[in-house]
Amino acid sequence: MRQLPMRVHRAVVQSVTDLVPGLRRLVLGGDGLADFETTGVGDEYLRLLLPDPGEAEPRLPVATETWLDWPEGVEPCALRTYTVRDWDVDRRLLTIDVVLHAGGVAAEWARQVAPGQVCGVNTPSGMYDAPDDLEWQVLVTDLTGLPAATRILRQADPRVRSRLVVEVPGVAQRFSDEIPAHVDVEWITGGNGVGPSRIEQVVRGLEWPDGIGYLWVVGESRVLRGVRKHVRHELGRPASAYKVVAYWTEKVEEWNARWEALPEATRTELEQLWELDLPEEEIEDAYYARLTELGL
Repeated sequence: MRQLPMRVHRAVVQSVTDLVPGLRRLVLGGDGLADFETTGVGDEYLRLLLPDPGEAEPRLPVATETWLDWPEGVEPCALRTYTVRDWDVDRRLLTIDVVLHAGGVAAEWARQVAPGQVCGVNTPSGMYDAPDDLEWQVLVTDLTGLPAATRILRQADPRVRSRLVVEVPGVAQRFSDEIPAHVDVEWITGGNGVGPSRIEQVVRGLEWPDGIGYLWVVGESRVLRGVRKHVRHELGRPASAYKVVAYWTEKVEEWNARWEALPEATRTELEQLWELDLPEEEIEDAYYARLTELGL
């Protein structure tokens, strides 16, 4: 998968549009995006860098080879992870769709944002990694993953048999305007911070077609632990056949407070897991098992 040099960009909000209740589209532009690059991957993520409440500009970091760094003595700005819904290379416009979860830092910023306000973004990284000779794909997501799922489907070869299952809070959130017509779409209600999620149930009930396929599942972090266990361990699917991505954490501020309350040695232990020279799936097994032990 293509890796891009890390950069940080100052972006100016060009427009704000409510697609459905709770899903807001931000279009970003400005001279700071002149050298922005996309991986071209349908599901690629970046960090949205936010100003403090009442401030006009975020404290933007400096890009290192692989990450973001703030100068000594400078307090890092708030940042949250979002996917790229669209990059218009000719007009240099970046589109990000934000789910307005209650209490989220970025969601609260997005509730009040208006054209002309400033934020920052960094270089995106791709996650969707289906085989080149793909014959079918199944995408299962809650509302947070709908923008990326739509982009994946619009970029896919129409000869690929595609099924999309979207868990939304209610009928009003069924935003299907941009989903290609040939896609088999199913809407279910639940999850999304308003009720129990049915995503694990959906994945456990899937029939895996013959041929070369790919399963992509997106949703709330704790919901997806059971999904990973089922696909990786109970079905024994290879990593090349699926991607399970935690897009958000319910009651994230409460979760963050509990994380910060852990002994420093425990937090270091968990963070160092990601530096091990092991396959990503093995690291995820160890990481999420430890979080579960800690009640997180």
